[in-house]
Amino acid sequence: MAAGPDEQEKSDENGRERIVQATPPDRGPGDSGSEAEIIAGEQALEERAQQLAENPPDSTDVEQRMPRDLRPRHFRDYVGQKEVVNSISIAVLAARKRGDTLDHALFHGPPGLGKTTIAHIIARELDSTLVHTSGPALERPADVVGLLSNLKTGDVLFIDEIHRLSHAVEEYLYSAMEDFRVDFMTGSGAFAKSINLPLQPFTLIGSTTRAGMLSAPLRERFGLAYHLDFYSIEDLAKVVTRSARILEVDIDSKGALEIAKRSRGTPRISNRLLRRVRDFSEVRHTGAVNKSVASEALGIEGVDALGLDRLDRLYLTTLSKNYQGGPAGIQALAATINEDQQTLEDVVEPFLLKIGFIVRTPQGRRTTQEGFEHIGIKPRLDVPAGQGTLL
Repeated sequence: MAAGPDEQEKSDENGRERIVQATPPDRGPGDSGSEAEIIAGEQALEERAQQLAENPPDSTDVEQRMPRDLRPRHFRDYVGQKEVVNSISIAVLAARKRGDTLDHALFHGPPGLGKTTIAHIIARELDSTLVHTSGPALERPADVVGLLSNLKTGDVLFIDEIHRLSHAVEEYLYSAMEDFRVDFMTGSGAFAKSINLPLQPFTLIGSTTRAGMLSAPLRERFGLAYHLDFYSIEDLAKVVTRSARILEVDIDSKGALEIAKRSRGTPRISNRLLRRVRDFSEVRHTGAVNKSVASEALGIEGVDALGLDRLDRLYLTTLSKNYQGGPAGIQALAATINEDQQTLEDVVEPFLLKIGFIVRTPQGRRTTQEGFEHIGIKPRLDVPAGQGTLL
């Protein structure tokens, strides 16, 4: 069935940007995504859009129900990733001056660095509707066909975790991205026919933590591609200071810097830690945050001076102690720690690699001398290296 009517919409202070959350409805067994189903999905989307247009949610009521949004709303407010922001903001401004659609854009990098935030800013700067979905939500070709057919001219389609699109769904994006049309078959046997469905010009923004898993044909259709790297401590301190101002937290520069140092180079983590420090200060202290209060609060949260949390230290200890520093395969580590392999690969390992506590070799993961020193374990030189799975 076509991408369904489970949508949410909200406006900024100028009433311009609309955000639509698009997810396909539940399907029954044997659902094949016929033409009739696509049409039904389109009608459902149109009816829902009409309902929202006639009865928009009260912005005051929405603001009271929702937590304060710490996302920057414009490029001028965005902290960090200067090269990426400079490049994409020029492309957005040029497209807006021409009255044209922006080239399709791909953002990749570790989680929590602002890929989704940039997509929201792009839609707002283009004065466009942002349609937000994810790779796992687009399970069948009918899902993506229904979603694409309901896009209006200039809309921005944001697909999070785009690397998780199935090959069958991905193929429908090729012609949609290049020629703004989709071709699909209806019926079967003697009743089969091909339908060419023209689309309104739109911009596709893809976000992924695993750019290497994207197929070459899909990756090559993005006119803009950017890698987002971990933030510097200085930029994270600016993020903490800005967020504290929005949350009305009394924090000094040393307190902001202490939180930034323990944020693993990731704004999402810095904002989370700021909230925990705020809670601790309000309960145990006066509500003001300085270096001492931040350090005490983050110690209770299990976050050490470099930002490693309990799972990071468990990973490092397991590799260093159980496997004598490696080499060890990721599957073996995941089984020993009893943690999901993808969590280790996407959340834990990138930062440990960044700060030089582990290395990846053809034989597996190894602990570096700095990693041993951080957890206080001396490398054993009198035993053979750990198992050498290549995974």
